[in-house]
Amino acid sequence: MGSSSTGRRLSTADERRETVLRTAIGAFAARGYYGTTTTEVAKAAGISQAYVYRLFPDKEALFVAVIEHCSLRIREVFADAAAAANGSDPAAVLHALGGAYARLIVDKDLLLVLTQAKCAASEPAIGAAIRDTYAKEVEYVRAVSGADDAAIQNFFARGLLCNALIAMGVDQVDAPWARTLLAGIRHY
Repeated sequence: MGSSSTGRRLSTADERRETVLRTAIGAFAARGYYGTTTTEVAKAAGISQAYVYRLFPDKEALFVAVIEHCSLRIREVFADAAAAANGSDPAAVLHALGGAYARLIVDKDLLLVLTQAKCAASEPAIGAAIRDTYAKEVEYVRAVSGADDAAIQNFFARGLLCNALIAMGVDQVDAPWARTLLAGIRHY
C-alpha cells in the first residue's frame, strides 16, 4: 500500500498483511469461511501458506481480520459521505450514507464476505467480530446522523435487504416480485 496517511512507510510485513487481507476478502466472499483454505489465500496473494501463518495464527484469525478490515472500510466510506451530505438533518445524512454504501458494494466482495461472516457466526470469534462490526456501525451512524432509533433501524433494515437482493442477483431479474423488492433500493 505504500505509505499511510501520516506519511509513515509500511513495513514489508504490513504491506503483505494488507495484500493478504485484500486477497482473502475475494476468496472468502466466493467460498465462505468453511469453503476457503489458507492455501488458496496464500496462492492468490503470491506468498507461501507458511507466511500467511506468520501474519495470522490461523484461518479464523485471518477471517476475523478480514471482517474488521471490511468494517473499517464501511466506516471510512460513511465518514466521507457524512462530510459531503446535502444538509445536516438526520434524513439527509442517512440518505448520503445509504448512497455511499450502495456505491461501495458495486464490487460485491465486501458485501459477500460480510454475508459469509453472518453465516459463520456460530463460530465464537467470528460471531463476536460480526456483532462488533454492527455495533460500531450502528453507533457511528447514530453519532454522525443524529437519527433516532427507529430511523437507524430502518436504515440498517434497508441495508440488509439491499445486501440480500444484490447477493442473490435480484437486480438482474425482470419479474414483478423482483421489482417489488427492489423498489426504492439504490444500487449501481
